[in-house]
Parts: sequence; structure tokens; C-alpha cells
Amino acid sequence: MVNPFDDPDARYRVLVNSENQHSLWPEFADVPAGWEPVHGPAGREECVSYVERRWTDMRPRTLITATGQD
Repeated sequence: MVNPFDDPDARYRVLVNSENQHSLWPEFADVPAGWEPVHGPAGREECVSYVERRWTDMRPRTLITATGQD
């Protein structure tokens, strides 16, 4: 059985939280509290590409702000 978070044939959403952290989320699963869908549903590769283009700084937003690098 394929892990639903790794299934190359599944449909996904990209979620973002208040810290600007991104997550690939299976379309069938409820969006957890504190996260917002920003892309999809789409294929896994499209969602991964979306994340790679937009989440270029892995640090949480509060850390970026605290260091004055925003």
C-alpha cells in the first residue's frame, strides 16, 4: 500500500500556515486547523513544483521577522 502523502497518482493541495510553512496534503483529507489551501487540487508533481517556487526560505515567518530579514 502506498502512503497517501507519497502517492504519485493522487491529487493534492498545497497548504500554508501562519508561519508561511508549506505542506503537500492529499485532496481527500480534511485541511487541519491553522492551515489554508493555496494551490490545487492538482497532481503531486505540480504541487511540489508550486512549493519549490514559492517556499524558498524554510525559516518560520516569525524568525525572519525577528532577525530583521523580511
